[in-house]
Formats: sequence, C-alpha cells, structure tokens
Amino acid sequence: MNLDGRTRRGCSLDRRESLRSATGYANMLRTSLMSASNEYDLPDESAVSLQEDLRHQISTTILDRAALLTADTVAIFPYSGSEPLETEYCKRAGELIVQLLAMAVREGRVDARSGFVADLNRVALERSLTAERLFTFVYLLERTILDELALSDRIGASSEPWPVVAQLVRRATIDLLAAYTDRVQLDPAEATVVDRLTTLYTRVMMQAVLGKELERAGRFGHRLSLILFDVDNLSQINREHGYGVGDRVLERLGIVIRQYFRQHDWVARHFEDAIAVLLTHTEADRAAELAERVRATVSDRLGFTDHRSHRQVDVTVSGAVVNTRAGHAVDADHLVARAEEALARAKRQGRNCIVRVDD
Repeated sequence: MNLDGRTRRGCSLDRRESLRSATGYANMLRTSLMSASNEYDLPDESAVSLQEDLRHQISTTILDRAALLTADTVAIFPYSGSEPLETEYCKRAGELIVQLLAMAVREGRVDARSGFVADLNRVALERSLTAERLFTFVYLLERTILDELALSDRIGASSEPWPVVAQLVRRATIDLLAAYTDRVQLDPAEATVVDRLTTLYTRVMMQAVLGKELERAGRFGHRLSLILFDVDNLSQINREHGYGVGDRVLERLGIVIRQYFRQHDWVARHFEDAIAVLLTHTEADRAAELAERVRATVSDRLGFTDHRSHRQVDVTVSGAVVNTRAGHAVDADHLVARAEEALARAKRQGRNCIVRVDD
C-alpha cells in the first residue's frame, strides 16, 4: 500500500493547482450562463408547475437512456487526455455523472455535501483525474444529452420549449461542476481512506488491502472470502423519493453491515451503491451465513415510509460470496470480477438473495 506522505502531498498540490484553473473556468461559464438567461426566459412564477413538469420530463429521459448516453460519451472520452483511461473506469464515472446531471435538472441544485458528489470526488481520486479532464467529461456528456433530447417529439429541437430545455441542462452542468469544485475545496484530501457517507473504507483502500491479503493467503494457504452487497433498485428509489433518501439508505446500510463483522475484517464502499467485505481466516460456510444474515436484516429493518405518499418502501440487497483457499497466487482483479459476476447472477435471480461461489 503506497501511503507515502510526499507522494500524497505532491498529488494534492497538483490537484489544487488544477482546481484553481478549473474554478476560474467554472466562474466564467457561470457568468456566461447568466447572460444567456436573458435570451431565453425561464417560466415565471405563474408557470412553476409547467417548469416542474419540464424538469421531470428531462430528468426522466436522461435516466431512462443513461446507459446509451454513457456508452456514447465513453467511446470518446478515454482518449481526450495525454494518457488513455480504462473503459470500465470511464463507464463507472459516466454513469455517476449522468445520475448527477439528472438530479441537478430535477431539483434545480446540487448539494456539494451530498453522497453523489462525494462519490464523484472519490472516483476522480482513483486515477488522480485532473479537474480539467473531469470537466471535459461532464461537457461531453452534456453535449450527448442535448443531442439525445433534441430528437424528442415533446421537448426536442423542433418543439416550443426547446430553448428552455437546453438552458436547464446547461445550468445543471454548471451546478454540478460548482458543487464538485466546492467539495474538493472543502476537503481536498478526502476519499483516500474513509468514505464520508457510509464511514466505511474506500474502494482505493480496499484495493490496496486486497492485494496484500491475497499475497499473504497465497503464501500460507489461508482461507479468504470476498462478499459484495448491492442495494436493489437504488436508482429507482432516488428517482421516486429523492436523492437524499438514497444517501440515507447507504448511510444506514454502512451502520448495519459493520455490526456483523469483526474489527479486523475489511468493510469498504465498493461502488456507489455497493459494499465489499473482505474476510480472512473464515470458514466458507460462516462467510455465507454472515452474508445471509446481513441480507435478512436489511430486508427487515431498512425499509421506510414515504411521508409524502404514506407508501411503504422496501429496501433490500443482493449479495455474492466468493470463497477461496489461496494455495497459489490469486489475482485481485480476477477475484473481484468473479464476485461481480455472482452479484449480477443474484440480480437476475430476482434480487434480495445471496449467490455463493466456492473455489
């Protein structure tokens, strides 16, 4: 694990310098957007409901076509800088940015302290992504979104509300970048060890630990289990009940999961809605039992009532357990890939279940 202080300080200085330049760029764009608002007047107070309906249509379209929008942008972005980026990494970042842009359009703001913005900062830190390059990614996605929305019969380029539609998307872009900028300025060293929302370890930390533990298991033949939990339908929960609700679900999930594992077990936020647990010196049956107990507890305790509709909302997780006795070298990426494949199988089997894989 490379936690050398000089290395971290060097990366932090590079990011701060990059951020100062990006912040100036964002401020310039903000001013430009304010000037543009004179050209296309947004609905006045008498038409608030109309604007709300328009925001809903835009955000719903973005979320419904999130996979397509991400794929089209990722086809371009990895080669936009001096060094190419892995496609899977770009896909993960793109999916998160699309969610954030949809949220920004729907709610008309982005909270710099929200879990989604923290996720974006954490993903950027994984590859030391500069602010300028991240901004490029966001603007490529904005262009892709506008191209897709332009084809709509109801709100597309040939429709009457199109100038307002385009402006709402551009404002959402600025709101997102401003929130990200504020987040990094508030805590430029965030997300290297502990995830702020769940208070679990970060993916970066887990990646470093997993490599070391696999090496140790390979030398001594110890048992090792990797468990992945993923919140079922979190995007739908966010869409129907608000993104703050999704943050609270993840926060409570972190608290619940910590109760079931030992102090020396590694529990980390794996992706935006997924949590990973690394168990060493644990019998395979015991690892599977713990995963099932977590699943049952989440199903019993994490549901909530939407006070606006008084509707009960169920919260469940799907899970995967990969057990191995590493008497030989095991590749960390291969182990994670097997766990993710098993997790996808749990989703296909109807969710709210655990799939076990034994080597």
